[in-house]
This record gives sequence, structure tokens and C-alpha cells, in this order.
Amino acid sequence: MTFHEHTDEETAEHNLPSKSSGSTRRLALVAVVNFLGFVIELAGGLLFGSVALISDALHMLFDMLAYAMAFGASYTAERFEGGEAWSYGLHRLEPVAAFLNGVLLLPMVGYIVWESYQRFLEPVAINPELTLIIATGGLLVNIGSVYVLQGGEMSLNERGAFYHLLGDAGGSVAVIVSTAAVAVFDLPIADPVAAVLIGLLVLASAGNVLRESTSILLERSPVSSEELRDELTTLDGVDQIEDLHVWQVCSQLTVATVRLTDTATTLEEQRRIQSRVHDHLTDRGIDHATVELVGRADPNTDPVGTPNHSH
Repeated sequence: MTFHEHTDEETAEHNLPSKSSGSTRRLALVAVVNFLGFVIELAGGLLFGSVALISDALHMLFDMLAYAMAFGASYTAERFEGGEAWSYGLHRLEPVAAFLNGVLLLPMVGYIVWESYQRFLEPVAINPELTLIIATGGLLVNIGSVYVLQGGEMSLNERGAFYHLLGDAGGSVAVIVSTAAVAVFDLPIADPVAAVLIGLLVLASAGNVLRESTSILLERSPVSSEELRDELTTLDGVDQIEDLHVWQVCSQLTVATVRLTDTATTLEEQRRIQSRVHDHLTDRGIDHATVELVGRADPNTDPVGTPNHSH
């Protein structure tokens, strides 16, 4: 016979637990702060002729757009409870927004490299003192934003924002170093070199975000299915695993379906086996699982006459 049970609590919905409101607030704050930093750095870059500062400002702009998209996705997912047509709510918006953020970074890299190439051909004099002041302010903005986001478990969008911020901080450092080189050693080529380095940092950020979001969208298993299968077969009462699938709806909701044969002879034994499987899946970071047990249990031997199919 077959014993089929969901491993969530009986009243649980297929929605993500409400644990991302803090994430939404942090993303909104970082978006506002980085927009202000973008305006200041862009104005300084245009006034003082620094392509590195303009590149860093554009990096901040695209990051701000990324944070705004992440905020919108998180805010919407939190407030949409789902229904028959959307049983997992709109939590899938998280990896979609992260993927779009990664794609948006790619044209910015092209612009930075092209503008730097033009400066290699025709170096432009910059105002190193004022550029240095603005770049230092940009670095302080990045450090403050990193402080807001860091700590605890981060969602995919927060990790994406964190990668962006690290790239921003590295870009600000590159601007500071290149500006100092221009001021001390009279090396105008240092400015476009710094811009290219910023472009490489942006490209690395895009790669990280695209890799993680694509893994979720294409339903790549976040754990080793082979290892999990081997672990489950060692549990008392489990005979063999017939079918196992693990995937993520978003970075904070991992789902699994398991079909296994067991050695139980009563429904009560099957429930104990199911509980052991549930506990192990929970320990492996799986938030919602459907476990189907196929074995020798006879419903007539169940001492309490409990139905053999429950959710």
C-alpha cells in the first residue's frame, strides 16, 4: 500500500515563512543611499573630467536599479499570499529580478571599457584633489551599505546587492588610488586603467548573480541528490529511494518530493518512518517536502483506523 504525506505542519501553506520583511527594508535603504551617491559621483566626474569617477557613478546607478528591483520583488512576494493558481505565491520574482539585475550589468561593462579606451587614446586632465574627496565619500557610502546588509542569512537579492557593494567599494578604492597617482606622479593614464578595473569588478558581480539566479530558475538541486539519497537509505525503516527531486522556488524556499519503499508492517510504523525522513530533510535545509512511502503496511492493522492518506 501507499502512504502519502506532506512534511509541513497540517495547517501550513506553500508560502514562504514571513522572514524577509527586514530584507525588504534593508534593500530599500541601500537603494536610496546609493542613488544619492550616484548623483554626487556623476556630478563630480563630469565637472572634474574623471572617467573612473563616472564609471564608479554608473556602477552605483545600476546597483541602485538592482536594489530597487530587488525591493519591488521582495515587497510584492511578501504581500501576495498566493492561491490556487499561485500555490507558492510570487516568491519566484526573487530569482527573476536577480537575473535581470545581472543582465543589466553587462552593457555597463561595455560602456566603461569603451570610454576607458577613448581616454587611453586621448588622455584628459582631471582635478585630482576634488575627485579624491568625492571618491572617498563614495567609498564611505559603500561601507555604510555593506554594514546595513551584512550579518545573518541573506536572501539571493541581498547577496546580489552585497556583491554589487563589494564591487562598488573596490571601484571607489581604484578611483582613489588612480587619482592619487595622477596627483603625485602625473600619470593621467591611471584614470582609465582604474575604470577598466572597475569594469572587471562589475563583470565578476554580474557573473555571480547570473550563476545563482539561473541555478534557481532552471531548478538545479541546491544539494547533492546522490548524497541525500544515500543518507535517506540509511534511516531505520527505509528500504530504497525510488524517486527524489529537490529544487528551489527562491533562495529561501527549498522544496523536495520523495518516493521510497519501506519495511513497515503497520501504518503507525510508516508514520514513524515518515517523521524520521521529515526530520532529516529539515536538517538538510529543505523547507517543504512531500514524502510518499510504499510498503507492506495493511490499513486493517492500524490500531486507530487512521486514514492512510493525509496532508
